[in-house]
Formats: sequence, structure tokens, C-alpha cells
Amino acid sequence: MFIGHWAPAFAAAAVAPESPRLGTLFIAAQLVDWAFALFVLGGLEHLRLVPGITAMNPLDLYHMPLSHSLLGTAVFALVFGVAIGAALRNAVAGTWAAAVVLSHWLLDLLVHRPDLTLAGGADKLGWGLWDHPGIAIPLELALTLGAFVWYIRATKGPLGPPLILLGVMLVLQAFSWFGPEPQGSPLAMVLTMLFAFAVVTALAFWVGRTRWHKRHVGLAVASVRR
Repeated sequence: MFIGHWAPAFAAAAVAPESPRLGTLFIAAQLVDWAFALFVLGGLEHLRLVPGITAMNPLDLYHMPLSHSLLGTAVFALVFGVAIGAALRNAVAGTWAAAVVLSHWLLDLLVHRPDLTLAGGADKLGWGLWDHPGIAIPLELALTLGAFVWYIRATKGPLGPPLILLGVMLVLQAFSWFGPEPQGSPLAMVLTMLFAFAVVTALAFWVGRTRWHKRHVGLAVASVRR
């Protein structure tokens, strides 16, 4: 799951006028992966590249108890939600931000091989759709495109910025699916992942500044922008 993680961000922005800006929701959607990358760089969590470990990628995510346990994700969701709620002085916005963070673990559960935990213990969970590209690829596209269309229909503004965002997301996803398989040190892959997250999130902040929810009209728009 890559761009599919951003589907809940689009959905939250579509369903809730009080949700944070799209860029903030994009951070929420991949917050635990941001943390995982930094934890790997800091030696707190670990991965290795094992060609053939799944049909879709070579990632052996054998040690990520802090970022990708259900408990760890819930802690990230709580802290991020409280921080956003306090910054915006809006508990509803904080709640939506927290929900988007929590969605990450649930979506990973669908595609990962058994490498997720409930609280960092020995028991590993994962439904393994990465071994079934014929299911995983249409599912990720359906989630992403469906949420994107929902967001466009629920908001006002120029179409150019969101279409550019979607185009970049699809190009990155296509490279992930059909490009050369990562080899060598995981460090280069982690840095590439952080760069991709940064580019997409920057575009999402741009989109969020150009669109507003249809329930906000007239002068009210200026008072609700975040």
C-alpha cells in the first residue's frame, strides 16, 4: 500500500468541512511511515531487502514494533490528533487527523505479509495481498481514485492543482509497481521513500490552499481556512 494510504486523507477532507488542510491530512496518512523511515535511519527499527519475499516487492519488514504495531499507531494517532486539535483550536479537526493516522495500520493489514503486531510482540499479522497483484493493484487504485473523486466533488476550486497531485501520485505508484526492484542497502530505498513523501505532501498542501469545502461559502471561507 503506497498511494492508497492517502485515500483516507482525501475522504476526510471530503466528508468533514472542519477537517484540517489536505496537506496536514497527507502527513497524517503516512505519519507512521515517516516515523518508520526515521527509526530505520536511527537504528531503532529494521528492514532488509529479500528478492521474492512477496510478489510485489522485496521488503522484509522484520522489526518495526514502534511504528507499525497497532498500539504504536494508536499512540501516534492520539498525539497527532491532540496536537492538531490544539493548534487549530478545533477538536473535530483533531479527531479527523487522528482517524487518518489510525487508518494506516488497517490498510497495511490488508497487503502486508505477517509483519505487523498488536503491541510489538512475537505474534505477527498481515493478510498478504502483496502476493496477489491482481487484487492488490485494482484495490489500491479503486481506493485512491474513489476518494479523489469524492474530494473533488465535495470541494470548490481550480482542477489543475489536484490533477497534478494525482498525476504525480500515479507516476510514483507505477514506478513502485513496475520499475526496477530495489537492490543493495535499504538506506537508499528509505531516503527515496522520504523524498517521495515530501514531494506528494508539498503538492497536497498546495492543493489544500486552492480548494475549500462546498459547505463554506462567501466570506465564511476566509474564517475557516487552516
